[in-house]
Amino acid sequence: MLIFKLDKSTAKPLYEQLYIGIKEAIIHGQIEVGTKLPSKKKFAEFLNISQTTIEIAYAQLMEEGYVRSKPRIGYFVEEIDELPYIEKKPLTMPIENAEKKNYQFDFHPGKIDADSFPFSIWRKYAKNLYDLRSKELLQNGDPQGEYALRAEISNYLYQSRGIICKPEQIVIGSGTEQLLPMILKLLGDDSKFALENPGYSAIPRIQLENIAFPIPVDEDGLMVDELEKTNANVVYITPSHQFPTGAVLSATRRTQLLNWAAKENRYIIEDDYDSEFRYKGKPIPALQGMDQNNKVIYLSTFTKSLMPSLRVAYFVLPATLVQKYKQTFSFYSATVPRFDQHILADFMRDGYFSKHLNRMRKIYRKKHEKVTEIFNTYYPLVSFTGDIAGMHILISVPLSKSESELKEIAEKNNIAIYPVSDYLLSPIESKNPTFLFGFGGIPLEQIEKGIHQLMQCWGISKSKRRF
Repeated sequence: MLIFKLDKSTAKPLYEQLYIGIKEAIIHGQIEVGTKLPSKKKFAEFLNISQTTIEIAYAQLMEEGYVRSKPRIGYFVEEIDELPYIEKKPLTMPIENAEKKNYQFDFHPGKIDADSFPFSIWRKYAKNLYDLRSKELLQNGDPQGEYALRAEISNYLYQSRGIICKPEQIVIGSGTEQLLPMILKLLGDDSKFALENPGYSAIPRIQLENIAFPIPVDEDGLMVDELEKTNANVVYITPSHQFPTGAVLSATRRTQLLNWAAKENRYIIEDDYDSEFRYKGKPIPALQGMDQNNKVIYLSTFTKSLMPSLRVAYFVLPATLVQKYKQTFSFYSATVPRFDQHILADFMRDGYFSKHLNRMRKIYRKKHEKVTEIFNTYYPLVSFTGDIAGMHILISVPLSKSESELKEIAEKNNIAIYPVSDYLLSPIESKNPTFLFGFGGIPLEQIEKGIHQLMQCWGISKSKRRF
């Protein structure tokens, strides 16, 4: 009779222990090929366990090909190949825990106010779509994205940004990082790219050899004079709310930039970052709406206006590039699920997107006012910029420590803060350590506490300003 040590005190089921024991005995030749295994009844009595346990273990061995059953006779060991079984060696290298840390305060500029999302309305549209009537959405859709969503985006851009475009000019994809390589491929491998410095950090990660011209930014946005000194023919820019400084491209520079692009084989990639949330002055018109020469490729997402996890972004091509896009990317598949696209299209069609945006503007404006009020009132030595739009500001702190040292101190105090140096394409001298201070994901009633705790861990004392 086969002898196996079964431990009834562990959480591992007895049938699994028995199955493993028999399997290893077969693999290592301790039970020879052709050997008949004990009957379920005798084996159960011998091991003092139930016949059901034996039956489950035998069934698993038979499923995996270690034994075969002869009706009314019993179970016999099969011949097995040696290759499928590889002895596992203990890991000698520790695996880093990839679990994301939850901070008490996370001032990431990409965080949104999740508590204010209209879950019930979104759920209603999702429920309506997941129905047999929508079975067509199980098939592949248009590579450019669903026409219904492109039509809604076209209407929205006309009403909100003064952009006149047809749905045929719009391409939908799963984020800026996925769409940018498409745009760059469309413009040609010999293109020379210029970027804002500091600027959007995902672009260097695309690892394009053509990116060679970091262009400085000041309070009026991209310094076009510096761009004109290069031989770049494509520039990536965030004119309405420069990331991360928050500067707005001045009217003079807008005209200057469009004149630069009007020359042959030059293009502007306009990332309309944070354009929905402006707290002072009139809305800034999109460059694409001012372009008379078909030289602006407009790029935007629903990351801030709805949710980052939706992963819906889009670009608007000049009419002159639409045919080239179709020829270049005709074999591509849409990267956003069709159901998600239609949920968003219905949400926009019925006016809920506009209502949600109006509500969020009020919420973020209150948070913005609270942030600036606290810094102005209690920390007058901390300067800040980029305070007319968006969901973050830049704060500059009068400390001798480096940005990395201050970031580490904050992390030890369960606070996440992000240095501007993370977004530099080439070094820039700075008088004081500077950080992006995102407030979108912090509850309004927690903002003051979060600022005080951050300043306290850095050793910056409150010094209430006298008015």
